[in-house]
This record gives sequence, C-alpha cells and structure tokens, in this order.
Amino acid sequence: MRHRKKTIKLGRKSSHREAMMANMVCSLIQEKRITTTLPKARAIKPLAEKMVTLGKRGDLHARRQAISKLKSQKSVHELFANVAPAFSERPGGYTRIVKLGTRPSDASEMAIIEWVDVTEAPVEATAE
Repeated sequence: MRHRKKTIKLGRKSSHREAMMANMVCSLIQEKRITTTLPKARAIKPLAEKMVTLGKRGDLHARRQAISKLKSQKSVHELFANVAPAFSERPGGYTRIVKLGTRPSDASEMAIIEWVDVTEAPVEATAE
C-alpha cells in the first residue's frame, strides 16, 4: 500500500529525479514558462513554490537552502532578485499548470507550467 507516500517517482531513481526537477525549476525561473509532460509539471510545482517562499524570506540561510536544492547560483540570483519580489504580496499559489492535450508521438499528456503573474500573451490550448 502507498498510503501517505507523496513522492512522485516518474520512473527514475531518486538522484536522477532530484536533478531533473532542479533543472526544470531552474528553467522555469529563467524562462518564466516551460512545456513538459503533465506528471512532471505536477511534480515540480511544489518545489517551485517552495523556492519562491525561500526567495520571499530573502535571508542568507534561505539563499543557501535554495542553492543546495537547485545547484545553480545564476538561477537562485534570478529567483531572489526578480521572481520572489514580484510575489511579495501573494500568500501562495505562484504557479499555474495549463493542459495542452496529448503529444502526437506517444500520446503523453502535455502541459505548460508558468508563473501566475506573467505579463506575456496568454497561451491558447489547442487539441491536436
């Protein structure tokens, strides 16, 4: 039974999964919006929101915690300088997942994960 086991495994070993999730959150911080599969988007959402919460704290300990998770000083600097201050008044819910339908090659559910307050043009979901 898998009661109270929250980790989404994604068919990977733990080290591979942690590295992949850190890279995806770094890409989200840098690009503001990424397209991925729905299970991966659901898996990185809690990590991305935790990183914004650390960025809102803004102290040295929070910065070091973010670096230890994301492994990228450039992304952490972007997070603390630009992303987190944009959410200073927001109590939570910093990301949104928009479903895109299935991928033609293997019928995987695709999704876009993005920051809520992105000021770019909205994405139109198209079913193919």
